[in-house]
Amino acid sequence: MLDTVKKLCALSGVSGWEDEVRDYILERALPFADETATDPMGNIYIFKKGAVSPDRPLMVCAHMDEVGVIVTGIDEDGCLRFDFCGGVDRRVVLGKRVFIGAQAVPGVIGIKPIHLTDPGERAAVPKLDALRVDIGAEDAADARKRVRPGDRGVFDNTIYEFGDGFLKAKALDDRVGCAAMLKLLEGELPADTWFVFTVQEEVGCRGAAVAASRVRPGFALVLEGTTAADVGGVEKGMEVCFLGRGVVIPFMDKGTIYDHAVYERFTALAEAGGVPWQTKGRIAGGTDASAIQRRDAGAAVLTVSAPLRNIHSPASVGKIGDIELMPVFAGMVLEEAARGY
Repeated sequence: MLDTVKKLCALSGVSGWEDEVRDYILERALPFADETATDPMGNIYIFKKGAVSPDRPLMVCAHMDEVGVIVTGIDEDGCLRFDFCGGVDRRVVLGKRVFIGAQAVPGVIGIKPIHLTDPGERAAVPKLDALRVDIGAEDAADARKRVRPGDRGVFDNTIYEFGDGFLKAKALDDRVGCAAMLKLLEGELPADTWFVFTVQEEVGCRGAAVAASRVRPGFALVLEGTTAADVGGVEKGMEVCFLGRGVVIPFMDKGTIYDHAVYERFTALAEAGGVPWQTKGRIAGGTDASAIQRRDAGAAVLTVSAPLRNIHSPASVGKIGDIELMPVFAGMVLEEAARGY
């Protein structure tokens, strides 16, 4: 599981440009699939038969895309103007390395030199239009030989373990969910299940809306990474969840109010199975569950997440023990859901 997470996080998959991740997942999933498909948006559908065939199948979902940048223009000096794909905090990108386009052109996100700024500028977080990516080009003509507007950029993919079982990587949101799904695919299933790896979650759960209309599940399990906010400087009581305390099962987030009976049923399952779990102490974040719950005939939905620090940044941090719990508990959820939902 951990090795798969690392391999997935090393791949490039900014929203709308998930090709590397899709190719890897298809290669890993094919030996265990009874049926595979993709759609025009780029979602992957992996069907695997289980012990029973419900009227409406089970669906497990995780998104392949990650936050990043997209080139919007090239200045005369060869620096790149850009925007963000997904929600990225401007404070975390200053001075960070990025790799642009299919050729992974290296660059650094920079701002006006400090000796040219006034006190007001130094005290404020720079606005997006003040940031540039420097790719070492001589001028605009030189830059255009390497990149063009529309190219996506990914953050540096350095991955390492540190401390007492911590993991640092980009794109833990949501490669942890993708890795858990690949692990589930290797085993026997209690019911017919569609494993859907979605695109463009970070820009509005767009792939999931299409996938839910196609699969029409009766029950959908979304596997995710979620913000923890359990770091120093956060006032006590303002944390969302905590690393090292197990999987996160929310009763509500900014996109979904989870059915109370479903929430009670599966949190009780975690308790009975001895699975460490927690819920969110604040209403934060959103997942593909919001799109799945509302499509066509609707579906019962549950989200299970790994808590992450510094989410949507080049230095997301998770606890390995929390991450490795995800396929364990997800398997229990599918067993319970196969009994009826």
